[in-house]
Amino acid sequence: MTALTDNIAKLNGFLKRFSENGIQNRIAGQDVAGAGGVFQTHSPVDKSLICDVAHGTASDIDKAANAARDAFPAWRDMPANERRKILIKVAEGIEARAEEIALCECWDTGQTMRFMSKAALRGAENFRYFADQVISARDGQHLKSPTLMNITTRTPIGPVGVITPWNTPFMLSTWKIAPALASGCTVVHKPAEASPMTARLLVEIAEEAGLPPGVLNTVNGFGEEAGKALCEHPAIKAIAFVGESRTGSLITKQGADTLKRNHLELGGKNPVIVFEDADLDRALDAVIFMIYSINGERCTSSSRLLVQDSIREDFEAKLVARVNNIKVGHPLDPTSEIGPLVTEEHFNKVTSYFDIAKEDGATIAAGGAAIGEAGYFVKPTLFTNANNKMRIAQEEIFGPVLTSIPFTTEEEALAMANDTAYGLTGYVWTNDLTRALRFSDQLEAGMIWVNSENVRHLPTPFGGVKSSGIGRDGGDWSFEFYMEQKHIGFAMGNHKITRLGAQ
Repeated sequence: MTALTDNIAKLNGFLKRFSENGIQNRIAGQDVAGAGGVFQTHSPVDKSLICDVAHGTASDIDKAANAARDAFPAWRDMPANERRKILIKVAEGIEARAEEIALCECWDTGQTMRFMSKAALRGAENFRYFADQVISARDGQHLKSPTLMNITTRTPIGPVGVITPWNTPFMLSTWKIAPALASGCTVVHKPAEASPMTARLLVEIAEEAGLPPGVLNTVNGFGEEAGKALCEHPAIKAIAFVGESRTGSLITKQGADTLKRNHLELGGKNPVIVFEDADLDRALDAVIFMIYSINGERCTSSSRLLVQDSIREDFEAKLVARVNNIKVGHPLDPTSEIGPLVTEEHFNKVTSYFDIAKEDGATIAAGGAAIGEAGYFVKPTLFTNANNKMRIAQEEIFGPVLTSIPFTTEEEALAMANDTAYGLTGYVWTNDLTRALRFSDQLEAGMIWVNSENVRHLPTPFGGVKSSGIGRDGGDWSFEFYMEQKHIGFAMGNHKITRLGAQ
C-alpha cells in the first residue's frame, strides 16, 4: 500500500459520517438544519459530491447571534484561568485529530498534504498561544495625574462574527476564533461555503473541550444571505473577516447602520524585489515557495517578481526550470507540491489570465494550461516580458501564477512595488543593509520580510494597508480588536470642582 492509497483509505473513513449525515449548523450546542434547506459541497480533486450542507439564512444567523448574546455574560465573567484551561484542551483536541483535519481539508480545498499536514498543528498553536495570554488580557495601565489616579482596563466587546475564507479554512478560523474566545467574546462563525468541513470539526473539538453551549456557533451559508445577516445583526458587535477586498467593502457597508467594528484581512498583489547583490539561490527558493505553495491561493503570496535587469535573464531561466519541475498531483499524495484549485468558478478565473497575459503582450514562459478534466488542476505558470501596468501585474489572480517584471534602479523598483491598489506584504532581497532599511521604510505594505519568505511569528502584527485591509491580528493587537478600552479616574480629593449656582 502506497502513502496515497493509505491516505485515501483513511479519508474515506472520515468522510463516511459527512456523506451519511451532512453538515448541520451548530447553534447553542445543538445541530440545527438550515432554514434554506441544503446546498452541496464537492471535492475539487475529482468533482465528486462530498455531502449536503445546511443552507443557513438570516433566521439561522438570528438564532446563532441570540445564542452568542445569551452565552456572553457567563463566558465573559468566567475566571480567566478556567477559560485558559478550556482553550488548552481545544488545542489538545486539535492535535489529537490533526490527521483527520488535514485529510478532510485536502479533499475539501485541493490543498496538498505536504502543507495541510501542518495546518492543524498551527491551529493548535494559535489556541495555545492565546490561551497563555488570557490571564493578562484585561491588564491596563496606571496613568497618574496631579489630581487623579487613572487606570485603564479592557473588557470583551461582546458577541462577534467571524467570516473565514476557503483557502486554508481551519488554520485561518483558529487565527480569528482563538483570540476572540481568549478575550471573553462569544462567536458566530460563518465558514466559506466552498470548504465547510473543518469548521464542523473545530466546533466539535471546542465543545468536547468544555466550551459552553452558545459560546461558539457555526452557521453555513452564502455571503449574500448568511454573511450579510451576520454583518447587519445588532447583537453582533464586531466582524472579523478574511477574504476579497471587494467583499470587505460590502461588509463595511452592511455593518454601518449598527456601527460595527471591522477587522478586514483582504487581498494582495505582493511584490518580491530581488536586487543583483542578493543571495540569489536563497531568493530563488523563496520566490518559488511564496507563489507556488498553497496552490498560490493565499493573500501573502509574492505574485509580482521585480528582478534587477543585470540578473534577470539568468534568474528567469532558473525559474522556468524549477517551475516546470513542480509536481502537480493528487493532494493526498505526500509528493505532490500543487493540487487542484478550489472550485470551478475559481479555476475559470485563474485560467482566464492565460489569455489576458497574451493579449497584454506578456510571454507565458512556463505553464499557462489546465491539466486533465477530472479536477481543477492547472500547471504552475510564469509570465515574463511583462510590465507593471498589465492586468496580470495589477489584479489578484490568487493561483499558482507569477508575473516577472524587470527594473534597473532602486527608485524604479520602489515605484513599481508601490504602484498597486494593494499593500499587504513585500519581500526584499539584498545584502546591502542600508538599502534594505531605506527600501523597507518606503515600501507601502503592512508587513515586510527582508531576505526571507513569510515566516509568521504570532506576537507580531499581521495586516495590510490600502485595499489590503483594516486592522491587525496577532499578539496584543488581536485583543485590541476584540476588547474595549476602559478608563477609570479616582480622585485624590484635592482638586477644585467648579461650583455653579452657588451663592
